[in-house]
Amino acid sequence: MKKSADAPHQHVMGLFRSEDQAAAAIRKLAQSPWKLRRVHSPVPSHKIAAALALKKSRVGLFTLAGGIIGFFSGFGLAIYASTQWHLIVGGKPVVALVPFVIVGFEFTILFAVFGNVLGFLTQTGLPTFKRLQHYDARCSGEHFGILAACRPEQHRELAEFFTRQGGEPRIFDAPSPTRGQAP
Repeated sequence: MKKSADAPHQHVMGLFRSEDQAAAAIRKLAQSPWKLRRVHSPVPSHKIAAALALKKSRVGLFTLAGGIIGFFSGFGLAIYASTQWHLIVGGKPVVALVPFVIVGFEFTILFAVFGNVLGFLTQTGLPTFKRLQHYDARCSGEHFGILAACRPEQHRELAEFFTRQGGEPRIFDAPSPTRGQAP
C-alpha cells in the first residue's frame, strides 16, 4: 500500500554533540523505515556531507554557461561598438581581435559571476521565506541535529533509535488531524 503525500508525520530530532556520531546516525537512518528530512550543523562538515551522499552540485554548469555567454557578449559588444563609431583607424583593421580579448575576458568573468549567483539561488531554493517549523536552537552552537519523520505511532521507536546512536531525542508536536483548524 502506497503512503499518501498528505499522510500525517511526526517529527523527531536527534541532537548529537559529536560529528562522528551524527554521521553514523545518518548512515543508519538511511537503512531504516524513517525518512530523513533535514540535517543542521553548527559548522561545515565533510563527514556529514559524505554520510548524506549528496549529488554533485550543478552550480558549476551555470557558471560555465555564464562565462561562455559573457565571452561572446564581450566580443560582440566590442565589435559592434567599433563598427558603429566610424573611427579613423589609419589603415588598421576596424575589428581587431587582439584588443577585444580584454573586453571578452572581462565579460567572461562578469557573466560567470552572474551565472554562479543565479545557479546558487536556483539550485538551493533560495530565498525561502518560510520559517523552519522543526528546529532546535542548540544546532546553532554545539549540537548536530538530524530531523527525521515517521508515522505518529512510531515516534517513540525513532526517539529510541536516536538514543541508541548516542543522541538526545527531541519530539516535536504531532500534526493535528484538522490541519490547523480550531477545535
